[in-house]
Amino acid sequence: MAKFWYLVCMITFLELSKLAISRPEQVPTPPLPVLPLPTFSQLKWQQRELIMFLHFGVNTFTDSELGTGKENPSIFNPVGLDTKQWVTVAAEAGISLMILTAKHHDGFCLWPSKYTDHSVISSPWRNGHGDVVQEFIDAVKTHGGGGIDAGLYLSPWDRHDKRYGHDLQYNEYYLAQLQELLTKYGSVKEIWFDGFKGKEARNMSYYFSDWFAMVRELQSSINIFSDAGPDVRWVGNEKGSAGNTSWSTINSTLLSIGNLSVLDYLNTGDPKGTNWLPAECDVSIREGWFWHKSQSPKMLSQLLDIYYKSVGRNCVMLLNVPPNSTGLISESDIHRLKEFRTAIDTIFSTNLAEKCTVKVSSRRGGKGGGFGPENVLDNDHVWTYWSPKENKNEHWIEIKVPNAEEGMKFNVVRIQEPIGLGQRIIKHEIYVDGKKVVQGTTVGYKRLHRLEKVLHCRAVRIIVKESKGLPLISSIGLHLDPYWKP
Repeated sequence: MAKFWYLVCMITFLELSKLAISRPEQVPTPPLPVLPLPTFSQLKWQQRELIMFLHFGVNTFTDSELGTGKENPSIFNPVGLDTKQWVTVAAEAGISLMILTAKHHDGFCLWPSKYTDHSVISSPWRNGHGDVVQEFIDAVKTHGGGGIDAGLYLSPWDRHDKRYGHDLQYNEYYLAQLQELLTKYGSVKEIWFDGFKGKEARNMSYYFSDWFAMVRELQSSINIFSDAGPDVRWVGNEKGSAGNTSWSTINSTLLSIGNLSVLDYLNTGDPKGTNWLPAECDVSIREGWFWHKSQSPKMLSQLLDIYYKSVGRNCVMLLNVPPNSTGLISESDIHRLKEFRTAIDTIFSTNLAEKCTVKVSSRRGGKGGGFGPENVLDNDHVWTYWSPKENKNEHWIEIKVPNAEEGMKFNVVRIQEPIGLGQRIIKHEIYVDGKKVVQGTTVGYKRLHRLEKVLHCRAVRIIVKESKGLPLISSIGLHLDPYWKP
């Protein structure tokens, strides 16, 4: 009898062991990524969507866009400077990163660099003991609520310093200043370089490789921006507009800083690109980059159009908001920023798709496999997603109103890919009640399709016509934009 029960127990144990072993094997695994992939810092940068530039310096006091380098530092005297106000304005606008021009092309430094006296040291502001960079960094830390980070721009072209034009001496000077900024002021999340210089500029070779290596050594989590990356690329214009086709991938070997012959390539990226190098769309809230009393901010409709053509085309929008000669962001700019934030929230805070049913052509692992259509309506736009089965000819996802009599009204369709697994979608189409309304190309982190009119419908179907590997969709939204008047 004892032997019998022993055998029963052993058989039961073995069966349970089989279940324990086989059950994990039944859980479907995620699909393989499509290379190249973003780094952790690039992924966080992409999710920022809207960031701020702050052009501030001697040009602010000379009503100029391009300083000569001969300005007397005594003109720099922002008597009411309040960097806390800058940060408060940014926070209310939903900004998560602020980039300050520590030195522009005129060579005037907003911090007391020990390598030149062409700086705040020689100005009457704070009796020569001021440090705009320090006050900016402190304000970001204390008034940013933990949700705002700091970035800095250090112009390679320097119209003041006599070392400019002498390769070794100037590159040593530039590297010394770079070390000051990245060791003295704490964490910096983006450092901005460009290759712009005037036709009259002295011939000069920048040691970009040395600069980038030093940046990496001093702050490993930083994103380096330039025309050619290595972490974030320029979109190829200063209108804030990405290409209708917009890849985060590109071949960096075809790029060089200051090369204006590749603007179209920068604007669209490359589906065969071997480098993950997403585009940043820089644009100013005013006509100029520096503050001018005679200028006013762009209209709300213009800012929204730029938003759709930057954030809505798989990029980050870098909006310049220049402080005035008092040292404050002007009230007219603050008012426009508040309108802009309110408009974005009004449009996108309600997703009409959340009240709908979602059907798909297929799903990886079947029902309960973790890759179903319900993932496109959750709050995770990066790591949860719908994945179809392998070897299917057509992949589609359909959003349908439960009550066909009611329908839904919208004029914006939002689609997002889980870019942590690569950018995949090459071509897609959108049908509303069986009628094609969009013939699109890339999606990426976020694609916003603004339709020609408000549609009242019962069903929306998104069909992926072509993709690199399996198409994956992390989020879908149907929104009503009351500001859009085509």
